[in-house]
Amino acid sequence: MPSAAASPSSRLQSAWKRRGLLAWMLWPLSCLYRALVALRHTLYRAGVLRSERMQVPVIVVGNVIAGGAGKTPVTQAIVRHLAVQGWHPGVVSRGYGRSTDDCREVQTDSSAFEVGDEPLLIARSTGVPVFVARQRADAARALLAQHPGVDVIVCDDGLQHLALARDVEVCVFNDDGVGNGFLLPAGPLREPWPRPVDCILYAGARPSGCAPSFALRRSLGTDAVRADGSTVPLARLRDQPLHAVAAIARPQEFFAMLQAQGLTLHSATALPDHYDFDSWQRNEIHGTPLICTEKDAAKLWQRHPDALAVPLRVDIDSAFFTRLDGALQAAGRRSLSSPSD
Repeated sequence: MPSAAASPSSRLQSAWKRRGLLAWMLWPLSCLYRALVALRHTLYRAGVLRSERMQVPVIVVGNVIAGGAGKTPVTQAIVRHLAVQGWHPGVVSRGYGRSTDDCREVQTDSSAFEVGDEPLLIARSTGVPVFVARQRADAARALLAQHPGVDVIVCDDGLQHLALARDVEVCVFNDDGVGNGFLLPAGPLREPWPRPVDCILYAGARPSGCAPSFALRRSLGTDAVRADGSTVPLARLRDQPLHAVAAIARPQEFFAMLQAQGLTLHSATALPDHYDFDSWQRNEIHGTPLICTEKDAAKLWQRHPDALAVPLRVDIDSAFFTRLDGALQAAGRRSLSSPSD
């Protein structure tokens, strides 16, 4: 595959995989960061800072590492499972990278620049109510007020957003696990690990921790999606060179997955996660078709409506969903036996 331009984030993620010279140079700052994290947790435990509990169970899907771990596909899979089980889920998110900072509902025709690419993807792919706000508790409150039939909330990201009380915590790891084990900025960890969570989902080696752990496997969908909703089988694209673009945390993984499907990449462009594509210039060599992630398509289609988007799927151990169902039942019993916070 032609070499893709490495983004600053990808270079930093590479440095976080081992305890090299740069990591040790940043380690004193990592210790300061650890102290600030510990202080914040102490303030919540002491009641100085308070968590707001909703009248319905809340599931938080997050991670403890900086960068992407595949939380959004897991959120989509959980939402679909809950709907099949008879729940009426809703989703809340901060809407990272959006140009607005208010609390609003995500519509299927919303602009990704106003609501965020991941919330828009979730709303379009699942059909459930999705709200975004800087404070996820505000989004949850607004969602329940607007959609009183919602009986469970899934929070896409937000494991460290302690202002929103949660009943189930799902921590997702990608192939890199905890990296070098250092906290930011010397390593990828947002908080010390291991830490208590209800479930762990991992794509690589099983991370340390006492919580029940379940394997997940990421793969591409079999069809690419056009802007009008029609699809084209990936198999039909194998005989032509493609220009791939990805503005995600791990773009090289997407490019490798395309190649694993037998596709030929004439060129590949890796951009920073949540990139807005405002200044991006498309490679027009020989009219090469453009192929991208489903998440990037939310923004890219506004400027390049001919781009083909490939959905990312996750295959999760069925035992995880059994565990999740049990945790939700326990959360329901707790809410009946004790008053809300």
